[in-house]
Amino acid sequence: MPLEKQRQAIRLLLDEQNPGDGMAAYYAFHHDQARTNLIIEPADAQPGKARGYVAISQTGMDLFRPLLTMRLPLQDVELSANLLKQALPTASEAYLTCPVAYHPLVKAFYEVLKEEQLALYVLNSSRFKPIINVLVTREDSFGRPRFVIKQNDQAQRVTLAAAGLNWQSPYFAEIAVRTAAGYRRQGYGISVVSALTQEILKSGRRPLYAVSLNNVGSVDLARQLGFEDTGYRQMMLEVKRQ
Repeated sequence: MPLEKQRQAIRLLLDEQNPGDGMAAYYAFHHDQARTNLIIEPADAQPGKARGYVAISQTGMDLFRPLLTMRLPLQDVELSANLLKQALPTASEAYLTCPVAYHPLVKAFYEVLKEEQLALYVLNSSRFKPIINVLVTREDSFGRPRFVIKQNDQAQRVTLAAAGLNWQSPYFAEIAVRTAAGYRRQGYGISVVSALTQEILKSGRRPLYAVSLNNVGSVDLARQLGFEDTGYRQMMLEVKRQ
């Protein structure tokens, strides 16, 4: 079945305007067709009639390991297991993100090499107050906005902090930020995230921020800018099928 018809078949499994479905909806409906494969059940489902799916996406995260995103009918273990088995060949590895409720089923069929639970924050625009920092410059990456702070260090330009997008759909854009060791808690990270947040708002999208609850500094950064916890939790895993 052509990819576009598969996308129509799974349309009702996701709500694109729900922050908790934002990432899955992006990879299911908007990721580059040439880098997207969908496995759906039933395989010949008519529009809106699919019961579950796994999206296999090639991303810039890793050239050799795809990213798996999904919606599974947990009440039907056999069908869910069939989707997981089809998604990853034997002896292959992948990144996988899924709702926390899927975690036991995923562990039953894949070896988990690494795992992290993430909380999803969404911006409350009424609480957002931009931070002006003259050190922030814009360096777009693959047509997407990216904001950085750099300084000269022994004749080299060193990136102290950078904020870019993991993905963006028509409704949401998820922020990724990295601050160099030794430069944290100095206002660099929050400055680049603030600049990127402004840019996302200008585009008409809602900014999202996914963070480990153990990362206290990153949680504080998000809250200071007006991001609020949606209550949604997702797993980010590295898996291997034996």
